[in-house]
Amino acid sequence: MPVALTYPGVYVEELESPVHTITGVATSITAFVGRTIRGPTDRPVLLQSFSDFVRVYGGLSVDSTLSYAVQQFYLNGGSQAVIARVHNAAKLASLTIGGGTTLSAANEGKWGDGLLVHIDDDTREKHDSPPTSDPKRFNLYVKDPGSNTTEFFRNVSVDPADPRFVMTVLQQQSQLVRVSTMGASRPSLNAAVPPSADPFSDPSFYTAFNVAGSDGTAVDATQISDPSLTGKGGLWLLDQTDLINILCIPPFTRDVDVTTPTWEAAAGYAKSRKAILIVDAPSAWANTQAVVSGLGAVVTPTDSAAIYFPRVLMADSLAENRLQSFAPCGVVAGIYARTDTNRGVWKAPAGTDASLIGVSALTVNGFDPALLSDAENGVVNPLGVNCLRHFPVIGRVVWGARTMRGADVFADQWKYVPVRRLAYFIEQSLYRGTQWVVFEPNDEPLWAQIRLNVGDFMQSLFRQGAFQGTSPKDAYLVKCDRETTTQTDIDNGIVNILVGFAPLKPAEFVVLQIQQIRAQS
Repeated sequence: MPVALTYPGVYVEELESPVHTITGVATSITAFVGRTIRGPTDRPVLLQSFSDFVRVYGGLSVDSTLSYAVQQFYLNGGSQAVIARVHNAAKLASLTIGGGTTLSAANEGKWGDGLLVHIDDDTREKHDSPPTSDPKRFNLYVKDPGSNTTEFFRNVSVDPADPRFVMTVLQQQSQLVRVSTMGASRPSLNAAVPPSADPFSDPSFYTAFNVAGSDGTAVDATQISDPSLTGKGGLWLLDQTDLINILCIPPFTRDVDVTTPTWEAAAGYAKSRKAILIVDAPSAWANTQAVVSGLGAVVTPTDSAAIYFPRVLMADSLAENRLQSFAPCGVVAGIYARTDTNRGVWKAPAGTDASLIGVSALTVNGFDPALLSDAENGVVNPLGVNCLRHFPVIGRVVWGARTMRGADVFADQWKYVPVRRLAYFIEQSLYRGTQWVVFEPNDEPLWAQIRLNVGDFMQSLFRQGAFQGTSPKDAYLVKCDRETTTQTDIDNGIVNILVGFAPLKPAEFVVLQIQQIRAQS
């Protein structure tokens, strides 16, 4: 009772609601790990469009298969991508600006070679009344002509005790430069800036970076999946993200496929993050016979990975729009995202509406007509290999929805991609939506609240058509009571919640039975 009852009358109390709404998590946040020409290497970045990728990571590059995969992802309906940049011996561009201070590009690559800097002493002290001067303060202007980005940092100081200490300011606010060596005196000044003038419009007003950066060499398994990187780099940069749903590792180069150790590490990581790894078929697989003989060497079958065959031919804007061969992971991830948006995570990302946007041909049986026949599809489908097909009128589509545990011989409960992804979606949503339960009194009132909230969430999915059955009791169950949580569990601080669901499985084989009947006279 929140207030003392002192006078005759009506008292109003607000009671806490037992409802703790469980919100479904995102289902198609796609992580890409690989080489780019610029961008941070110490953390992943969440992007909302390919324009964001161009701004942060420099856009398309012939040396970056990841850049093409990201472009294809957004082209096919993707909306959120997480980029983890890795590099092999790339170096920072730099410039010594005097006073013992050296600036370096914010991250590795030749992009930093074009950076321009202007320094002047027109600080705020000169505009005080009366004017004064601080010999350690200055203004710093930085321009990147490559991205047409300009940054201004006024009234920064070389004094570590100053709240505008230049090293701290650049670390926290600049996307272009960092202080690699800190001097004790103010840097060298450029010529004075005329009123309203662009300090970079005249060469006399700026200083160009003069120590060249380097893009390094092609990445390999060492930079992406070496066990020594666990918890700090490569694939494990993604530990810094809260949620990923799909994982893509584009080929190391256009001519070098991802190797088995990297696929193994990525598959294990995807499973630990409750995500699906999209595995690209090796470029050497030119026909279904190669698939049958080579499948066992790609990666150990896992329900957290799905493999797609063959590769795709798409126009390359950096090669006069000539058709080039690309691994399909970016295209397929975009279709996952598009299907989730249009139908839901429980719908298989395959079928006549899973069109391959931007794909001109497929690289199998020769580039013309580059078709897989039904018979050839029937050879690899029972092995858990998802095919990309071309059909008259319909066009090019994804024509398979099995995980790598989808081979018929496994008889696995996670045979189908939508079933595995729906289970991950429910697990992640309930994990986040039941955090309030921790440290609550472990008895029937708590269990009733759990049944109410989890039941509401499952009912919402049932109404959207996520489960089998015509009634809730056929579609799902939520159990939390004395049967699931015994007195021993209570004594040990444990509450057990049983959630079951009847997943929809794709109609992979449609059988039409046709029979002649005799007309009755």
